[in-house]
Amino acid sequence: MNIRRLTAIAFFGLAVAGCSSTETATREIPLETAAISPDQVSLDVKQVRVSVPKTLTVSEANRYYPGGDIVWREDPLGDRHAQVQAIVAAGIQEGVDALGTGQYPVILDVQVTRFHALTEKARYTTGGVHSIKFYVMLRDAKTGQPISQPDHVEADFRALGGQAAVQAENRGITQKVRITKHLAQVIQQELTTNEGYNAKNLGFYGVLNQF
Repeated sequence: MNIRRLTAIAFFGLAVAGCSSTETATREIPLETAAISPDQVSLDVKQVRVSVPKTLTVSEANRYYPGGDIVWREDPLGDRHAQVQAIVAAGIQEGVDALGTGQYPVILDVQVTRFHALTEKARYTTGGVHSIKFYVMLRDAKTGQPISQPDHVEADFRALGGQAAVQAENRGITQKVRITKHLAQVIQQELTTNEGYNAKNLGFYGVLNQF
C-alpha cells in the first residue's frame, strides 16, 4: 500500500465542506466505510520533517561512480548528512508551499535513503544521474498518528556534465539549485496525483543507480 491510499479511519472526524477551489494537495481516498462519503480530501501540510539517518554511508572518493549512500561535493567538507538534510528539506518545503492550504492538516515525514550527486570527475566530464531516493509518510497534524503507509519515492533525474555543467554554473544553476527545484516538483506530483511521482527512464545511468 502506498502513500496515495490513506487509512479511512483517519477521516472519521473530518468535516468536509466541499472541494477547495485553489490548487491544493489532494489524495484519492478509497473509503471502506459509510461514515464518510467524499472521494477526495485536500491536504494542508503543516510541517515537513526530513531525516537523513547516520547509518547512510558517505563517500568522498573522486571517481565516476563511487560507493556509499551519500555523494555530495558542492558544500565544504563537513557533515554531509546535515548538508543533505538541508537541501532535501528546502526542496520539499518549496514544493509544499506552492500547493496552498487544504482541508486536512498533516505532517509530512521524509526519510532519505540515497543522495548521489556527481563527483568532481563526473561533473566535468561525462555527467550522469542525480540519484535521490526517500520514503514519505503522512501523519495527522493533531494526533501525530500515521495516516498513510510509507511510500518509497525514486526521484532520480539527469545531471549535467562537461561544458553543459560549466555553462549552467556560470548562470548560477548549480547542482544544489537543480536538485532543490526538482524535489519541489517531485513532492507536488507525489501529493497531488493518484499515481504519485514516476521517474523518467534514464537508460544505462538509471540502471546503474539502482545498486
